[in-house]
Amino acid sequence: MSAAVAQYVERHAPRAAAASAALLDVDGVTVRFGGIIALDGVSFTVGEGQIVGLIGPNGAGKTTAFNAISRLYRPSAGRITFDGTSLLDLPASAIAALGIGRSFQNLALFRSMSVLDNVIVGGHARGTSGFISDALRLPSARGEEATLRARAHAMLGFVGLDALAHRPITSLPFGTQKRVELARALASRPKLLLLDEPAGGLNHEEVAELGSLVRRVRDELGITVLLVEHHMSFVMGISDKVVALEFGRVIAEGTPAEVQADDKVISAYLGKAR
Repeated sequence: MSAAVAQYVERHAPRAAAASAALLDVDGVTVRFGGIIALDGVSFTVGEGQIVGLIGPNGAGKTTAFNAISRLYRPSAGRITFDGTSLLDLPASAIAALGIGRSFQNLALFRSMSVLDNVIVGGHARGTSGFISDALRLPSARGEEATLRARAHAMLGFVGLDALAHRPITSLPFGTQKRVELARALASRPKLLLLDEPAGGLNHEEVAELGSLVRRVRDELGITVLLVEHHMSFVMGISDKVVALEFGRVIAEGTPAEVQADDKVISAYLGKAR
């Protein structure tokens, strides 16, 4: 990390907290699509300062859980509480401003923009200037834009991409674009970062680099992380806690070692218990 980026992080990042109080509490959440039950009474917590992995075979309900937390889906039953606030009382547009950032399984970058402009968009999720002040370029809007630009550069530096700030996003390889999306999520100054299949499509070296980067997000920026991932060695290598789903239900929860040794998890992945 450059000295400039380190100074920015020191001034602006929240301090990492001990993994104690639940920052996110998912309690008895059920999501139905017609006659299909995608989540069936799912409950788990994410403690402040933790990295938590959400795993399960295809169709287990992992991305559905993410979409419920992000308010893209509305549960038919249950509660989701973030930092003491009920998420189900809020529109999806309020989630980022509350302090939840997210990356997506399929890249959701703006193809016509530069790397820097894509990351600046993430910062606007927590912006305070309104449409009129932006349109008239009032001093408050200009000041906020400068702040957002500085944070975007800092987050690009954090993920090792500041030298590419003015490159077109389409000129970058897939693995690099994944890091741009991470920088964009970080630019929104989240308390909780949701990572949906962050290792998908990456080679072995890129997966190892991503693991180190996610740990730094927690350790240096003080951001709690909840991730959905199929790459088991990646999840088990960085998570403090793992929650396993199958057919929309929680079948195991605990440390990586505990979940890996659980007979129900082994059966879900291999088709039979030991």
